[in-house]
Amino acid sequence: MCRTRVSFGVPQFILDFELVYTIIIFMNGFILSNLYWIWLAVCIICFVIEAGTLSLTTIWFGFSAFLMIFVSLFKINPVVQFLIFVAISLLLLIFTRPVLAKKLSVKKTPTNSDSLIQKECVVTKEITPLSKGQVKIAGVGVEWQAESSDSSEIPVGTHCIIEEIRGATVIVSERP
Repeated sequence: MCRTRVSFGVPQFILDFELVYTIIIFMNGFILSNLYWIWLAVCIICFVIEAGTLSLTTIWFGFSAFLMIFVSLFKINPVVQFLIFVAISLLLLIFTRPVLAKKLSVKKTPTNSDSLIQKECVVTKEITPLSKGQVKIAGVGVEWQAESSDSSEIPVGTHCIIEEIRGATVIVSERP
């Protein structure tokens, strides 16, 4: 006669400690013997995240996970492997990210009107605190509406430097 015990609606196989223990031991052995696959998955996930963000952050964790694939072949305790992974990742992040970020940073090249800032110009219509004047920009030959940066009066023929651009008006200061 086959007896199956059910206690409070919980099947017997869940209550059977030996079976649960055997499954845990099997899974533990399986995970330990295939830990390199887990590190490979972490590596791929980190590289995919980095490809999407381009922040130079998760790439170091990806490189560390790649190194951990080889470390895991030595059957080192998984906790020790994780600590090695964190240490390598942090070292790479702290010491190589700033250097690489500086090398890969894109310098902003001024274009269009931004390229006029710090250029020399000559006042063609007097600039007063109450009215805008005009300046002719050296090398460009274009006249722009102009204001003084310090609200001072600038007479015709004065050489100035363009400090900034606000809308269609250049803000100038007298050249020292």
